[in-house]
Order: sequence, then C-alpha cells, then structure tokens
Amino acid sequence: MASALRVVASILSVLILTACGETATLQVADGTGQRPTLPAPNKTMLPTVNIAPAVGWPSGGKPVPAPGLAVTAFADGLDHPRWLHVLPNGDVLVAESNAPASDKKASGIKAWIAGRMMKRAGAAVPSADRISLLRDADGDGVAEFRSVFLQGLHSPFGMALVGNDFYVANADAVLRFPYREGETTIAQAGTKVTDLPAGINHHWTKNLIASADGRKLYITVGSNSNVGENGMAMEEGRAAIWELDRASGKKRLFATGLRNPNGLAWEPTTGALWTAVNERDEIGSDLVPDYITSVRDGGFYGWPYSYYGQHVDVRVKPQKPELVAKALVPDYALGPHTASLGIAFSHGTSLPAQFADGLFVGQHGSWNRKPKSGYKVIYVAFENGQPDGQPVDVLTGFLDAAENAQGRPVDVRLDKHGALLVTDDVGNIVWRVTAAK
Repeated sequence: MASALRVVASILSVLILTACGETATLQVADGTGQRPTLPAPNKTMLPTVNIAPAVGWPSGGKPVPAPGLAVTAFADGLDHPRWLHVLPNGDVLVAESNAPASDKKASGIKAWIAGRMMKRAGAAVPSADRISLLRDADGDGVAEFRSVFLQGLHSPFGMALVGNDFYVANADAVLRFPYREGETTIAQAGTKVTDLPAGINHHWTKNLIASADGRKLYITVGSNSNVGENGMAMEEGRAAIWELDRASGKKRLFATGLRNPNGLAWEPTTGALWTAVNERDEIGSDLVPDYITSVRDGGFYGWPYSYYGQHVDVRVKPQKPELVAKALVPDYALGPHTASLGIAFSHGTSLPAQFADGLFVGQHGSWNRKPKSGYKVIYVAFENGQPDGQPVDVLTGFLDAAENAQGRPVDVRLDKHGALLVTDDVGNIVWRVTAAK
C-alpha cells in the first residue's frame, strides 16, 4: 500500500511540475470589464495546474512601468510583505505575514497538491507574524528607517487607525492597540475586539477598513473551501464582509456570498464600499473571473451556489435556487484566476492625469490557468463612481522569459506624496511608482 501511494505521489508531482489540465480558449480581456464573456464550464479529471516558480529578482531587476511612470524600491529585504497601511504622518506600515502554521490542515489529495503548489510558488514560507514601520524622513522615495512596529501576531493582514486606536486583523481575531503619532513601535499588549472564523482557514487573510466617521469597521473573511465541498457548516460566518460597531463591539454580516474578498476601499465620489474578490476554481481556465464590486448592505453575491450573478454551479449540492435568484452581478470583472488582491482609489495621486480618477489593483497571479493571468498591477478608470472602459497596465514584468515569478504584487496604496506603493511577496520588496521625470 505504501509503495502504491508513493507511485501516485510521484505521478502527481510530475503533473504539478509540468502543468496539467486544459488550456484557455479565450483571452484574459474577454473575461474583463462590465460584461465579461462567460463560456460553459470545463471540468477536467485533474484541475489545471500551471505554476510560476518563485525565483526572485536578479540583481538590479525590477518591474516594468507603463509609459510616463517610473518604479524604484521603497524598501527591500522584507519577509513576505503582504498588506500596507499609511499613517497620517506618512509612515508606512507593512504586514509581513503568511498562512498560520497552527491552523488545522485539510486532508486528502487536493490538499497535498495545494501544499506542493504553494511551496513551488513561494507561498509556503513561515509567517513572520509582524508589522514593520518604514519611514522616509528625507523624502527621497526610499525608506531609510525601519522598525518592528508590532510582533508576536497571528498572520496579520488588514490594518486601520481610528483616532488613537490601531486595529489589526489577525487570521483569527481583530485586535486593538494604543497608538501615538510618530511612535515607531508599540510595546503594549493588544486587546481582542472580536473573534473571526478560523479553523482550517482555507482562506486565512482577513482585511479591515474603517468607515469615514470611524464608528464602524468592515472586515473580510474568505471561504473555507472552493465551493463548499467541506460542508456548509464549515462556512459559518465566512465568504462575507462583516460590519463591526466600535462602540459596542457587536458585529453583523454586511454582505455574503463573496468567496474570498480581500481589498477594501471607499469610492470617493459616491462613498460606496468596494472590494476585490477571488472567485472559484476547477471549472476551466476561462472561469470564473475575479472581480471588483461595490458592496450593498445585505447583498448576496452567489457563492457557492452561483457565480457572476445567477450562473448556477452544478457542483454544489444541495442547490439553493431561492438564494441564486437573489445573487447580485458584480460591477466589473478582472479576468479569470488573476488573484486580484489589493485595491486603492487614485484620488490624490501624483501620477499623470490619466490616473486621476480610478482604481489601482494588485494582481497576484494565477497558479491554475493556461496561459497564466495576472502578475501585474492594473488601473481601472472610473466615471461617476463606476468603472469605465478596459483596464490599463501600470506595472508588468513580474514574470521572466521562462515564466518564472520574479515577483508577485499583492497590495497597493498611495503614500503621503501621492505615489503608488506596491507590496511584492516574492521579491520581498515594497515598490514605489511615480511619474517619470
């Protein structure tokens, strides 16, 4: 029996390393925009696997900026930098984080394959479990000062500051810390504000954002599976955005059916909350587009029963047609399997005029599409609070000629000068994008 298992493991290893599954019949652009093309599902015996091995940047290497832009390293030598927060005084906080080692592990062949894929893609490193502070006091675009702002966290991700209260979304809870402007480290212990769904934590990243008046926090929690295959009891409180009342500590489900929401941002014209969502896998290279959408209070967005509105996913049993009938159509598709994560509206940017009104999106890149998708930072223009037209590339070149990952963009954020900061968790760098001189 052991010998047979070793043979199966070897076969699966070969499939993983050489890429398996079907090939896309559409271009990424077909699955992008207000009206994406959604072909019939293409379910194969084995899931499509097409990993970009993580190799890092060669000496002097960096992404390729769009015409009229320039890119430099704001800080390097970080440990899996994921999420960003810019403090009022201009200090930049970066969560150096990865999946919690203490979480329960899913079992079975799929889980084994997923583990091998994450290792090859550079995503299986231990979590540093800290937030670092980066300061550019002389304004030259490079952080000359660095300190450990918080440590001993549990896979930290989202951050928010309301007054003197600094909030961190760990993988299993929201914590609050006291903050004084200008301090470079917080030594006091945090106070747990609320627990968050954890357990297996198939999607462990938890993001948060404060409302404009500071009364509420909005918190993302991804699903515990691809399409509910572990049972819906495992999805209690997940695939959702929660609203937390800061004064009372009470929380409620704000929006549901969002498979893996990550980025959060307030649209400056309408005041609407927007999020970036990673959609489901294993029904082909052309399905399902990740997306950005405004988030309605009480809105249901389909997961797991349907995708992109009311397109039924027949894999989910039992079906819930009464829920599918309520599923909202997202506002804008970002292409299939692009792993779009961080978002930032561009109001206040110092980049050229064509980037004055829209949304920057960090696309971490696919592991299960042939050919690969994502691996870049894009910009989606807005008009009257809604996306307008096709996206344009801001940073590319994260894949080398052999399609190895030199870097993978994660979060995007404007700094105090209006430049665009981009975390790169393979290059272990925070990039800074400015107007070309």
